[in-house]
Amino acid sequence: MTGQGDSELGDAQDAAAFMELLRRLKKRSRLSFRQLEQRAADADDMLPRSTLYNMLARDVPPRPELLTAFVRACGDGDRVPEWLAAWDRVAGPAPGTTDRPATGAQQDVVTAQASRRESTRTGRTRDLGPGRLAIAALTFVLVAAAVTTALLRGDEGRDGSSGAPPRSFSAAPSPISGWVTIHLAVAPELCLTDGRVRDWRHTPLVAVQRPCKEAAPQSTLLELVRENLYRIQWHHPDYGKGCLQALADSRGAGLLEPMDDCEDGSLFRVEPSGELGKGRFVLRVEGRGCVGIAGSSQTEGAEAVMQRCTGKGRQVFIIRAAN
Repeated sequence: MTGQGDSELGDAQDAAAFMELLRRLKKRSRLSFRQLEQRAADADDMLPRSTLYNMLARDVPPRPELLTAFVRACGDGDRVPEWLAAWDRVAGPAPGTTDRPATGAQQDVVTAQASRRESTRTGRTRDLGPGRLAIAALTFVLVAAAVTTALLRGDEGRDGSSGAPPRSFSAAPSPISGWVTIHLAVAPELCLTDGRVRDWRHTPLVAVQRPCKEAAPQSTLLELVRENLYRIQWHHPDYGKGCLQALADSRGAGLLEPMDDCEDGSLFRVEPSGELGKGRFVLRVEGRGCVGIAGSSQTEGAEAVMQRCTGKGRQVFIIRAAN
């Protein structure tokens, strides 16, 4: 395929412009997220659909190795050096803050690829040398300190719905906000995502339980509206954004349907279920009850419906930050 023009890529001077060029590249490729994931895998690259969708939904440049895999999968592999040079310009450190050369992104990709190949060949992590080991050790200490501070502060560290890259998350007493996955506590491999009503009594998309690995390319955003009241937003490359509403009409009564206008979406209270610290929650809508799975079914595709709150079984969810 024909790549971006040199002048167009060279004119990108900030992260937003750079990410817009990536979105255009994906559009010109005419490839679905699933096809891009497969093409990357065929080239021994890692490009999960969910990661790819989240990447293109933000104005935050991806890591150099992710950028390289994406550009190759889109068919613009001959111009990877130009893309990496642009990455260094818009996402690299400011001049004077590091002694990394201007081609640092390219070197990062070469290093990461060599490490992956060596790990695959030997089954061991490649020796990074004393300098990189020191950096890795320092990074580990800083991350550990940040996690400890976040756990001590509880809600103070929540990042709202700012669109910042998702944080890694372990189950904690308080729900988080931002990009998340909502898992069934009794079946963590199942997630709350979109699907169709099994008997077709209601034709629009609704919330159902499906294997988490099949939830992409839809992403879920837990939006904090005010204290412990959230909107559950769905973002889909084909259908756009929708906020879940607990339906009251006769044919769809009790189902959860994404509404184009988020002002029509229901406000969910995210309340702990069981022992604090286990990271288990129920999703309650004032006056409507709690979200559960119809008939407590274990069947893939079973609908999420509003039920009388019991705080047990398939009314209990684990909320995790998207990876």
